[in-house]
Amino acid sequence: MSQWGVVAGGAVVVGYGAFSRRLSTTVLSGPLVFVLCGLAIGPLGLDLLSAHRDLEVTRTLLESALVLVLFTDAAAIRLRDLRREEFLPLRLLVVGLPLTMALGWLLAWPLLPGLTVWELALVAIVLAPTDAALGQQAFSNERVPALVRGGLGVESGLNDGLALPFFVLALAAAGESEGHPGVVVTFLRALLLSGAIGIAAGWAGASVLRWSAARGWSTPDWRQFLTLALPLIAYTLCAAGEGSGFIGAWAAGLVFGSRLRDAPAERGSLADGMDPARSAESEFSERLGLLLASVSFLAFGAVILGPALHHVTWQMVVYALISLTVVRMLPAALAMAGTGLRNVSVAYIGWFGPRGLASLVFGLIAFEEHLPGMTVLNGVIAVTVGLSVLLHGATAPLLGNRYGDWFTKTLRTEPGLRENALTADSAPATRGPHGS
Repeated sequence: MSQWGVVAGGAVVVGYGAFSRRLSTTVLSGPLVFVLCGLAIGPLGLDLLSAHRDLEVTRTLLESALVLVLFTDAAAIRLRDLRREEFLPLRLLVVGLPLTMALGWLLAWPLLPGLTVWELALVAIVLAPTDAALGQQAFSNERVPALVRGGLGVESGLNDGLALPFFVLALAAAGESEGHPGVVVTFLRALLLSGAIGIAAGWAGASVLRWSAARGWSTPDWRQFLTLALPLIAYTLCAAGEGSGFIGAWAAGLVFGSRLRDAPAERGSLADGMDPARSAESEFSERLGLLLASVSFLAFGAVILGPALHHVTWQMVVYALISLTVVRMLPAALAMAGTGLRNVSVAYIGWFGPRGLASLVFGLIAFEEHLPGMTVLNGVIAVTVGLSVLLHGATAPLLGNRYGDWFTKTLRTEPGLRENALTADSAPATRGPHGS
């Protein structure tokens, strides 16, 4: 990476930080600002960053951000968030996510000719996970019903991890004829081995943290570093076993957060009565994840989206629009059938399924497999994420406020409104660094 590229990237971080509160109330979301600045310093503008010079740095940045996001988001998920009013997050994950993949696969056939069956499946799977950061104002707006905010937050915290097994298996099937390991080997390494390593790392890390904090032997600063080291350990061990480091980091986060919450005696010493998975011990990892994710969108604009715009076709644009609307909204509506939610709520839930960091990382991993249809696949992913950054970021403030107005007005005459099943005080926490 060039020195001027580093200077430009640092200047963007400084500039956004200086105006972040002011921009948070406008259509210029954080990801949109960083993507636009990336386009400006990439080949379409100043050419300070480019794919042929900085692709490896970009991949390292995006993967590091995703590892932290997977771990911290998974650690923040509480099982009671799924049990309480379970119809919303569980339906979106168990019904909506598979239907999104299947519908995306089906609709890709007529629009993306030349791709194999498994490459078409990869397109659908890569574009299935949602990213709360791209519509954060819609997720965190306190005027939006707590049930809807919490459900979307839990969904975004889990669906990227749940999509990983489908991705690694589809990638193995797509590359099997190219001499890569087959589906069975991939299943054993990436799913079983990586899951076991992640579970062991998360359990061991939480146990060490509980043991040390209970005796007063560790300082809060170093407990933050322990939390940061865990996903790195899980990822590296899985990579050494030729498995999936992302699955390992996600599994470690789930077990880590659950293990800490099962320690009522130590909870006071860990987090002063707060949820330990979202306490000061994890704050450093969350903030670092937020920074890496933001810079990742800068690199995406310069290194991935800019070059992709030279090769964009109308089929890519049409599929991207369909992916953000029909492919997301129809499965979400089917998943919400029979819940008693009003149509406006179902539409709100369906629209705010933005695509972001997970899709970009999955796309880069697939790119390195040198599949025959990678040019088309990468173009579709880049255009879809780019449009999502623009459309979801720009509509989040307006639609969040309008939906909040509808909820407040309707609640006055219908206090038993299904959307009011949870109070704001009991809403599940939204995502961690990626959704801050």
